Amino acid sequence: MPEQAPPLRDDKAPDMDRRRFVKTGTRSLAIAGAGACVFGFRYLSPNVLYEPSPVVNAGKPEHYREGSVTLDAKNGIFIIRSAEGFYALSAVCPHLGCLTAYKPDAGEIACPCHGSSFKKDGSPIAGPAPSALPWLKMWLAEDGNLMIDRSAKLTSRSEYVTA
Repeated sequence: MPEQAPPLRDDKAPDMDRRRFVKTGTRSLAIAGAGACVFGFRYLSPNVLYEPSPVVNAGKPEHYREGSVTLDAKNGIFIIRSAEGFYALSAVCPHLGCLTAYKPDAGEIACPCHGSSFKKDGSPIAGPAPSALPWLKMWLAEDGNLMIDRSAKLTSRSEYVTA
C-alpha cells in the first residue's frame, strides 16, 4: 500500500487548537460579563427627575399696573392685579394642557388649541374645557416680592394679595 502524503496545509487559515478556543471563549465571556455589570449598575442607580421648584418669584408689586393680566410663559402662570388685589392663575388649559393667552381686546383668556375661553378670574366662558383655570397660592414675601406656588391650587376667588 502506497503511503499517503499528509494533506497540504493552508498557511493563511488560523490554527484553532483547544488552547486558542478556550482563550477566545474566556475573553468573550469576560467582555459580555463586563457589559452586563455596566447595565446592572445603571439599573441600580437612582433615576431621579430634577424639576424646577414649584415656587416662583413674580417680582415687585410695583411692576404690575392696576387691571393688568401678565403671562409668565416660562412658568405657565398669569399674574393678575385687580381692584381686590393680586392673584395668580395657571395658564395651562384644563382641557388638553395647552398654554393659554390673554386677549386684551376681548378681556378674556383664550386657549388657541380648541377654542376654550375664560374670564379674568379663570371661570370658563365657552369651549370644551371641563373646568376653570385653577387659582394658585400667592403671597408677599418678606423682601417685598410676590411669590407663587404652582403646586398649591386654591378655590376661585378665595385669596387676594394686597400690596
